[in-house]
Amino acid sequence: MKTCFKCGATIELEKVSRRDECLRCGTDLRVCLNCTFYAESRANACVEPQAEPVKEKDRANYCDFFRFKEIDSRGHARGNLSSEHGEREGEAGYPLAGGALPREGATRAPVTQKSGKAEAEKAWNELFKKR
Repeated sequence: MKTCFKCGATIELEKVSRRDECLRCGTDLRVCLNCTFYAESRANACVEPQAEPVKEKDRANYCDFFRFKEIDSRGHARGNLSSEHGEREGEAGYPLAGGALPREGATRAPVTQKSGKAEAEKAWNELFKKR
């Protein structure tokens, strides 16, 4: 179920265009605050790394990555990356590049990053070894 971020009214539209407004309060619907990718704690308040920065999060914009956040019957965001994957983001590599979303119930192996310290020391020693 789609709801307006401002007044909580149910939105019956299948697709939301830039000009669509809430019938109850008149606020724009295609806004960051209604988007699945919106996350205050992230850079530009967006989980999608390729999205252009938007200054006014409550105003209509032209973001290509917009997906309307849906709320389930208990009032929890469904498909919201900031709430579902916020804790797991670093360890499991969410979100996927290019705005792709993981399949429902899918898990990914933890992403491990090597510091490269050992390789750097080895290269340094070989470069400057005494002859």
